[in-house]
Amino acid sequence: MSRKKKNEAKEKAYTRQLMGIKNISSHALVTSHGELVFFMIKPTNISVLSESSVCARIYALMNVLKGIAEIEMLCLNSRENFEDNKAHLRSRMEQEENPVIRKLLQQDAVSLDRMQVQMATAREFLIIIRLRDEKESEVQAYLSRIEKSLKDQGFTTKKAAETDIKRLLGVYYEQNVTTEKYEDFDGERWVIVGE
Repeated sequence: MSRKKKNEAKEKAYTRQLMGIKNISSHALVTSHGELVFFMIKPTNISVLSESSVCARIYALMNVLKGIAEIEMLCLNSRENFEDNKAHLRSRMEQEENPVIRKLLQQDAVSLDRMQVQMATAREFLIIIRLRDEKESEVQAYLSRIEKSLKDQGFTTKKAAETDIKRLLGVYYEQNVTTEKYEDFDGERWVIVGE
């Protein structure tokens, strides 16, 4: 295929195709490299735990990791990123000649800093299981065993549903943590069926 045809094909490709996603099922992200099943782990604030409690949490995680052959882990910042906004405000402060406006810009920058500090602990931790060529009859039992292992070690967890997976993709690829409902197709909410 010529370079021009490849570029044309790439321009016509859907976002999912560009990301290598075939489908989002009710429980997994289907890719050409297998299905990805996500277990969402509720984080523990270790800053308030004693040293022995932190060691116990590490040991519990080690036990989970030993019991699962192929495991992937992901940590997401599920918060807004204000770095571009703060850089813009710094640039405007340097250019601004009016001291009142400069003071207002400084106050905006301080406000963004405060918001970022308040949301700094908004993290999501995920255990990812990649399913390859597993028999459908064995998959649910395997996933249930993993979920039970996580809960037995004291982790608060749940298997990500389709809406959770869409939100995770939104956070991972776009840093979008404000959308309440992700659409399957751009503009889907505006389509009126039956008219």
